[in-house]
This record gives sequence, structure tokens and C-alpha cells, in this order.
Amino acid sequence: MNIYQKTVTSPENFEVILKIGVTTDELDAVAHSACISFGAYPSPLNYSGFPKSICTSVNNIACHGIPDSRKLKNGDIISVDVSVFYKGFHGDCAATYLVGNVDDKAKRLVEVAALCLQKAIDICRHEQPFCAIGKIISNIAQSHGFSVIPAFCGHGIGSIFHGPPSILHFDNNEKGQMLKGMIFTIEPVICEGNPDILILEDGWTATTEDYSRSAQFEHTILITQNGAEILTVSDVFKTQE
Repeated sequence: MNIYQKTVTSPENFEVILKIGVTTDELDAVAHSACISFGAYPSPLNYSGFPKSICTSVNNIACHGIPDSRKLKNGDIISVDVSVFYKGFHGDCAATYLVGNVDDKAKRLVEVAALCLQKAIDICRHEQPFCAIGKIISNIAQSHGFSVIPAFCGHGIGSIFHGPPSILHFDNNEKGQMLKGMIFTIEPVICEGNPDILILEDGWTATTEDYSRSAQFEHTILITQNGAEILTVSDVFKTQE
């Protein structure tokens, strides 16, 4: 079982509380407490006015969902995006989880979203064009009947939370290449239907325009000479150079 399958079926960070009836506020409280206990700070908290420590995006919410009193229901899928600032540096990761008995199409959506991230990381290396990431993600998503939401991109990360380069997840021909020592995120959002999104009145929550479900996975990676090192999992799951 690889890390992506493990994340979907047996999430380590939320396995105790991520269940039917739990609120996304409760998830936020657990993540915040864990972050502070390690001497870190939750990067999203008060970032450009974002009011919580993590993002929780349920079903048709594509990205940047704000934790609240909503209770998770049987059959939900939920993306949890966790970012922390620790010893002068940010790290950013996300995974989508299954709540209770989830239908087969949603399970497949989550599996494909995880696969998109895995295969994108697999092709990263020194002097690889950035556009290769979008091409492989787009090909995988479309071959399984899903769409890539183009509104959200990966980003450079380090002492600042968001910086260059922008990592596009859709098919593109943008110039630029990865270089050894670069650190950035890959975080595709994959959906069942139309890839267009709407931003709600809170200025953050992004929903698919057709209310189709979406899933997201993310890692922060370091480019090496012959591959990429995943910085947001323990050493046992890191890719080999």
C-alpha cells in the first residue's frame, strides 16, 4: 500500500475523530492543538483574513472551505488542507478522506486525485519542464472521466507561504523548468463535472459551479538531481533519488 492509498483508507492524522457526526470545527481544533503542541503555527490562520487553522472542503467545495459547525454525514468526502510554519519555514499538504459508506464514483474520484499527485511527483526532476506536471495530471484525470479545476495552482514555498513558481495542473505550454534545490507544492483539484468554480460571499470558499464533487491531494516537494523528495511525509514514504 503506497502513501496515497494509505491516506485515503486509513488517515493517520484524523483517523480517531474523522467520522459521521463530527464537525469541521472539531477537525480544526484538533489540527490547531497538534500544531501548537509541536511549536509550530498554522499558516492559514489570519492569512489574508482566513479565520481558521486548516481548510476543510466537503463534497462540492473544491478548495478553501472554512471549518464551521457543519457535521460530517455518511457518504461525504472531505479534503483537509494543513499548512504549518515551523522554525522559519512553511510546509503545505492535503488529502481527501471518505466518511462512512461512500459510493463507488466518489471513491474512484478520490483514488484518481491521489494518482494524479503521485504520478506528477514521479516525473519531477532537475531540468524537467514545469508544464510536464499539468500534462500528466490532465491526461490521467481525463482518461478516467474527470476534470482538472484550473483555478488552483501549486506554488513555491519556504520562508514565505506562497511564492513563485506557479505550478499549473492543467495541460499547458508555459515556459520554465525545475532546478535542483527548488521547493514547491503540487496540489491538483479533480472534479466529477464541469471545472468552473464560484467563490462564495466569505471570499474564500470555492464551490464547483455545477455542484459536482471534487477531491484534492497535495505535497510539498524538493527537486533533486534525479527526482523529487516529498517533504510532507515521514522518511519511510519519501521518493527515492
